Amino acid sequence: MRDKDALRVAVLGCGSVGSQVVRLLTEQADDLGMRAGARLELAGVAVRRLDAPREVDVPAELLTTDAMGLVTRDDVDLVVEVIGGIEPARSLILAALENGASVVTANKALLAEDGASLFEAADKAGRDLYYEAAVAGAIPIIRPLRESLAGDTVTRVLGIVNGTTNFILDKMDSSGAGFAESLSEAQELGYAEADPTADVEGFDAAAKAAILASLAFHTRVTAADVHREGISDVTAADVRSAADMGAVVKLLAICELRETDEGPAVSARVHPAMIPRSHPLASVREAYNAVFVESEAAGRLMFYGPGAGGAPTASAVLGDLVTVARNLRAGTRGAGESAYAAHPVLPMGETLTRYHVAIDVQDRAGVLALVATTFAEHGVSIQTVRQEGRGADAQLVVVSHRATDAQLAATVAHLEEMDIVREVTSVMRVEGESE
Repeated sequence: MRDKDALRVAVLGCGSVGSQVVRLLTEQADDLGMRAGARLELAGVAVRRLDAPREVDVPAELLTTDAMGLVTRDDVDLVVEVIGGIEPARSLILAALENGASVVTANKALLAEDGASLFEAADKAGRDLYYEAAVAGAIPIIRPLRESLAGDTVTRVLGIVNGTTNFILDKMDSSGAGFAESLSEAQELGYAEADPTADVEGFDAAAKAAILASLAFHTRVTAADVHREGISDVTAADVRSAADMGAVVKLLAICELRETDEGPAVSARVHPAMIPRSHPLASVREAYNAVFVESEAAGRLMFYGPGAGGAPTASAVLGDLVTVARNLRAGTRGAGESAYAAHPVLPMGETLTRYHVAIDVQDRAGVLALVATTFAEHGVSIQTVRQEGRGADAQLVVVSHRATDAQLAATVAHLEEMDIVREVTSVMRVEGESE
C-alpha cells in the first residue's frame, strides 16, 4: 500500500548505474527516508527492453518502456535520469521539470551541450536540477564548486576526470607498454568500452571540463568551447621521455581564469600533458580520478576517488536525491545555475602553456644555435635543452618556458620546415610547474 506522505521516484535507465540506484533505493529505503524527511518510494523504472538481463530484480509492474508517460505522471515527484546521451534524455528532463518534478541526472554530455536550457526550465518550474554524478563519479566536486566555494574566487581547476585514459597511461608508465597494448588490457578488465573513442579521444573529459569551468567561473561553457586532444598518439617514447625529466603523462582537464588586456577570461582544455612526479595528480593511479582546485582564499584543494562504476556513481545520485527530496519537502530550492560573470572563453591559441619538443636533427656544428634562434624568433624562451645520441640518432629535447599555444605551435611548424631537422618526433605540453 502506498505511503501518502512518501515522495515518488521515477528512474530512467536500468544499466550499471540505474540498477544500483534501484538497489540502493530498495535496500536502504528506511535510512534514506529518515535522511530525506520523507520515504522515497520507487514509482517506476523506464527501460528500453522489458526482457533485458539486469543486475537487480525489478518488479515487473514497475518496469515500463514508456519513459515519457512515466515522467509526466501526476504521482511522480522526483526523476533520476541515467540513460545518457542527448535525446531522448533532454526531452524527458524538460517534460519532468514542466510536470513539477525535481531532477537528478548523471548526463555530462547533455549538460555540456545544452545545460542552459535545462537550468532555465528548472528555474521556470521552481524545481531542482542536481548533477553531482555527471563529473568524477562518487567524488564530491560539483557541490563544493557550486556551494562550498561560492564565497571564494576559483582561479584554476586541474583534473584527471577519465578513468579509462588514466588506467592506460598509468600502465604505459609502470610497464613500458605501448598505447595499443595498454588499451587492450583496459578493455579486458572492463575499464574501456569495445569502442573506446569517447574516452581515448577526450570527448568524455571535455564534457566534464565544460561543466567544471561553468561552475568554477560562473560562465556558460559548452563542450564546443573546450579544446580537446586525446591520448591515442601518446607513445611509449613520450612516456619514457617524461620519466627522464621526473614526470608522468596524464590526460588533464584544465580550466583557468585568466586576466587579459580586455579583462577576465576563461580557458578550458583537455589534452595529454607531462606533470612532475611531485605534483599530487601524478600519484593518481589506475582508473581513479582526482580534481585539483586552486582558489584565492581556500588555496589548493584536492578531491580524489573512484571516478566511475555503477555503485560509486549511484552513491552520488542518491546523495543528490536526498537533497532534492529535502528541498521539495521544505518548499525550497537548492543553488541553480550561476552564469552571471559571462566571461569570454579564450581560443586555445591564446592559452599560456609550455611545450616538450623532441627533434631529430643532423649532428653537425651550429644545430643547437639554429634551433634556439627559431624558438626566440617566435617569442618562446627555452627552459632546458639536452642532446641524445649522435650521427643519425641525434636528437634534441627542448622544454620551453610559458608562452601562448599559438607561439609554440608556430615554433614547431617552423622547426618542421628546417633542413637541419629530420623530424619533430614528439610534441607534448608540460603542466603543473611554476616558472
